Amino acid sequence: MPKRSRTTVRRKPERGIYDSPTIEAILDAGFICHAGFVENGQPFVIPTLYARVGNQLYLHGSPRSRLLRPEEPGLPLCITVTHVDGLVLARSAFHHSINYRSVMILGLGRVVSDPVEKEAALAALVDHIVPGRSAAVRGTTTKELQATQVLAIPLDEASAKVRTGPPQDDDGDYSLPIWAGVLPLRLEALEPVSDPRLTAGIPLPEHLRRYRETTLTSS
Repeated sequence: MPKRSRTTVRRKPERGIYDSPTIEAILDAGFICHAGFVENGQPFVIPTLYARVGNQLYLHGSPRSRLLRPEEPGLPLCITVTHVDGLVLARSAFHHSINYRSVMILGLGRVVSDPVEKEAALAALVDHIVPGRSAAVRGTTTKELQATQVLAIPLDEASAKVRTGPPQDDDGDYSLPIWAGVLPLRLEALEPVSDPRLTAGIPLPEHLRRYRETTLTSS
């Protein structure tokens, strides 16, 4: 996607990435974003679930949310997604950092009113978080659909920022007798815990088994 002034990385510009495949891969690796907006001069930042479908990011929320207001023709939003990949431990406190992948998106949010698009977006949200889940559960009722709002924002104006690698110490500090390096971090799914009211004999579904195996082997 084109590089734009509002999403150009200014601090550490060498870490800025603007190609669509990188941005989409970072978005697809997560499911929680932070949505920033201004209401009556007051800034708000709300964490919410999301899923990407093509060039659209869909956000999920309640009709009572400040973020999801059907009367707004287009709400200016700043969406951020961040993955922490490791703690970067330097020889000095000043040069400690983290390895991360992040995306920032700017644009106008649109409340999804078309019921077909809305239902498809909600199914995409469920399957983005746990692939294969939407086909394994009861479908959404009309009442449930009305009680849920979906916001769409295009990915036309977005950028990524990524840090990788070891600490970057001052030249004179490399000889100090201090351990330095990276402590890798990752999100890992643990053993599923059954609902206490689960009917006896219902096995763990294959899509959950695959989900856990994927997180265990992804890094």
